[in-house]
Amino acid sequence: MRVLITGVTGMAGSHLAEYALTLPGVQVFGTYRWRSRMDNLSDLVASGKINRVASGGNVRSAGELADRIESEAVEGNLNLILGDLSDPSSMARLIAGLRPDRIFHLAAQSFVPSSWDAPAQTLTLNVIGQVNLFEAIREAGIDPLVHVAGSSEEYGLVYPDEVPMKESNPLRPLSPYAVSKVAQEHLAWQYHQSYNLRAVITRGFNHTGPRRGDMFSESTFAKQIAQIEKGLKAPVIDVGDLESKRDWTDVRDTVRGYWLALERGTPGEVYNVGSGVCRSCDEMLHTLLRHTNRHIDVRVDPSRLRPSDVKILWADSTKFRSQTGWCPEIPFDRTMLDLLDYWRGQV
Repeated sequence: MRVLITGVTGMAGSHLAEYALTLPGVQVFGTYRWRSRMDNLSDLVASGKINRVASGGNVRSAGELADRIESEAVEGNLNLILGDLSDPSSMARLIAGLRPDRIFHLAAQSFVPSSWDAPAQTLTLNVIGQVNLFEAIREAGIDPLVHVAGSSEEYGLVYPDEVPMKESNPLRPLSPYAVSKVAQEHLAWQYHQSYNLRAVITRGFNHTGPRRGDMFSESTFAKQIAQIEKGLKAPVIDVGDLESKRDWTDVRDTVRGYWLALERGTPGEVYNVGSGVCRSCDEMLHTLLRHTNRHIDVRVDPSRLRPSDVKILWADSTKFRSQTGWCPEIPFDRTMLDLLDYWRGQV
């Protein structure tokens, strides 16, 4: 089975690649761009499990890429292939050359604040990039299972009587990023109906753990704690809104859920993937602080506050659990400790 992961250099993509590499009979491929940061793949690099297909020069045709894949792909490794979602010819060549059996589409501009600064870029990458991928699948004449990674941010404005959130909740997106994810979801549905694309959609709630980017709240808190412990920062953590509530799941549990979505999910359906436990950002911060022996003050930084924010994201993942048997296995306290230990090794 050939598996393609777009966005493999991201946090979730790297963990999904590691998980897929533990499964028998799976060849793992991932897209990257020449400017992609490889930090999240450092563990695979250290273990010698990274292989760049067609690294010796440009590939001009799908046939040439197919030949290079046959000769250069390595079983048991993550095989990286240059591919740019914003370039339709690049995607057409890649999909026709690789002919994957399963595609996990994770590549996106996924940072909500950045979507306020660059809304057009966010919509272009997330929406048009997915169109390019879907059209490449159609042109290649293949019939893969496709996972589309949506987001709980799609729910947006949620009223008190609408939690925990079911898949049937109204979608009231509150950021350009959330709008782009709603569009991705509707595109997946449209291609499923129009072209029988076997797309399964997940609305992933907040997932975190090692490799979480430091622009996200729990990760920037953990990074600041690690910096304070090493004397690189005054013993003060700068925070944004601590009243917002989120449903955090360990990223390693989340990517296992993504795999099960294609194993046992139904094409055309949407599934919430979340722990079902809702915590405030303040509670999350104090969980992290319990793992340090330093006295640290907390200070609100107005620059960290958003123009509009989703106040609560709380998953009802009954539908997904009942269909796939998935449930999170890693306790929240362990996730926070692993995140903090990750940053202790980075700073």
